[in-house]
Amino acid sequence: MIVRRLARPLLASVFIAAGIDALRHPGLRSRQAAQLLDKVPGQVPGAQSAAKDPDLFVRVNGAALLGGGVLLATGRMPRLASTVLAASIIPTTAIDHAFWDETDPTLKQQSRSLFFKNVGLLGGLLLAAVDTEGRPGLVWRAQHAGKVTRREARHAKRAATREARLLAHQAKDVVS
Repeated sequence: MIVRRLARPLLASVFIAAGIDALRHPGLRSRQAAQLLDKVPGQVPGAQSAAKDPDLFVRVNGAALLGGGVLLATGRMPRLASTVLAASIIPTTAIDHAFWDETDPTLKQQSRSLFFKNVGLLGGLLLAAVDTEGRPGLVWRAQHAGKVTRREARHAKRAATREARLLAHQAKDVVS
């Protein structure tokens, strides 16, 4: 559909740009990431090791943003790409747009606005992550396959029962 071909690159563009920026210039984000990672070391798996090298954390997140953005923009594995981007936008939003920590009212308002922009992007990514392009999703396919298998098993059981009865009847005739 034409809407998907237009919408995916538009949605992905912000992530591609952010990913490139994080890979090329991790400095400011690294300081912010270190502060965030210090707050949640026991709550997030791998946060203690990431806190030791926040530059690496920022670059890995940037690579996820760039890779997921490119995949989404090109329509390659869009559901997986959207899921990766949704998972990576959460720390990005918490690090870059922590408006609750701002004291300057102007910066606080800017940061809050950008925070909610990212929340909106997260909503778009969640929609893209569940978009099956009109085809049945994996859950439906699994349930449908289960129904077909159960139906075929019932038919096979009935056929086997009929066959067993026929053989028993034939054996009875042979004995008599």
